[in-house]
Amino acid sequence: MKNIYWIIVLIMVFTISSCSSEPSLQQYYISSAENPNFMSFDLPSSLLNIEKVDLSETQKKAASSLKKLNILAFQKSNDNTADYEVQKVAIRSILKSSDFSELMKMNTQFGKATIQLKGDDDTIDEIVIYGDNDEKGLILIRVLGDDMNPASFVQLMQAMEKSDFDVEGLEQLGNLIKG
Repeated sequence: MKNIYWIIVLIMVFTISSCSSEPSLQQYYISSAENPNFMSFDLPSSLLNIEKVDLSETQKKAASSLKKLNILAFQKSNDNTADYEVQKVAIRSILKSSDFSELMKMNTQFGKATIQLKGDDDTIDEIVIYGDNDEKGLILIRVLGDDMNPASFVQLMQAMEKSDFDVEGLEQLGNLIKG
């Protein structure tokens, strides 16, 4: 009888906790892993080779706050146009939630892109880079770290410009963009 009670309690807790009105970006990443149109991979911050660059103390602190990048890419084809449109709307809806604040919009040679932050004025929980191109597809990059702050983000970008990226680790992503 005790086991049945705990099973019912666990089911109720799971049901209540999963009744969010909007999915989180993390939930979206997890559910998209099963979609064959997506490529998904995590890149460790070590791939950026920042530790080999002569950095200021501020840049070192910013670089040490970076842990990994989660990348989700959708390569569009004639066969998956409808799914592409659905995914584009879903991602934009999540990013319009009050959890994210837009840092900037860009028009690049690859398509439209935005950089958004999740967190408060003092601490960034994650940085999200999203871009789409109606001919090639879309890409969603989550930059995750510890104790990132807006001022450090600028320092981190400067440090990344000085680093020597490990291009082999980005080969799949490069193929999608060239697509």
